[in-house]
Amino acid sequence: MFHRSPRPLQNDSLEARGLAFHVYRWPGADPDPLILLHGWGDTGETYQFLVDCFSADRTCIAFDMRGFGRTQRPAEGYWFPDYLADLDALLDQLAPEAPVDLVGHSMGGNIAMLYAGVRPQRIRRVVSLEGFGMARTTPDQAPARYAQWLDEVKHGSEFNVYESHEQLTRVLARRNPRTPKNRLDFIARSWGKARDDGKIELRADPKHKRVNPVLYSREQAEACWRAIESPLLFVLGDQSDLVKRMGDELEEHKLRVLFRTGTFATVKDAGHMMHHEQPEQVAALIEEFLG
Repeated sequence: MFHRSPRPLQNDSLEARGLAFHVYRWPGADPDPLILLHGWGDTGETYQFLVDCFSADRTCIAFDMRGFGRTQRPAEGYWFPDYLADLDALLDQLAPEAPVDLVGHSMGGNIAMLYAGVRPQRIRRVVSLEGFGMARTTPDQAPARYAQWLDEVKHGSEFNVYESHEQLTRVLARRNPRTPKNRLDFIARSWGKARDDGKIELRADPKHKRVNPVLYSREQAEACWRAIESPLLFVLGDQSDLVKRMGDELEEHKLRVLFRTGTFATVKDAGHMMHHEQPEQVAALIEEFLG
């Protein structure tokens, strides 16, 4: 039986690797927590919609990743391996005794799958919601990429500022037309905070917008994916623009070679932000997989 009314949320903070991480807890009768990793630009708090659709007994924990939401920002920029090290350190505090169940969306899904291959003994089961890596790169792209990074370091970067939470909600509605307005309002207040002048800025470090000067190596990612030992649920949205951009990389016969333990599913009438748009469908898939 699924819990449909909003589950009570507890806010907490944990110190890890020199940063204060904001933690969200939804306690249930199950002592083993389900750990939820958010995507780029998102917050752990917006997993509320998904948690509301889980069994009321399921204990869930999410956190804002470094420089997102209410978690502290490091002084310098962001390097992807730090997300793995942060997860490693936080799991030592959140679930030190046993392997965990891990769910990640987008960037969080990529983190979850890499970690499951690198630390297989720490993961019991893993779910990736459109965490399917990035497009392949070639070495000849390096000069332009380094030049772009140097320019962005020199000149800085910034996110848009909004006149009000209502304006931010309208922007989110244009980007995510399948998400109901009440959820968009919630997301806007989770992602945005009021400045002294009354305008709304995003709870995200603008340094996240810098391009990565190190070219993405899909071959390295795939080597980590092939090392996953735990059962994996790999979920795509049938209306996802990102899935369309990845093209034949996501053909099921190719995924089955990469993910020896994989189960594959598609969420109907869902884009990339499936946990906001269709949390009931996503929760049902995860419950069946974990059950």
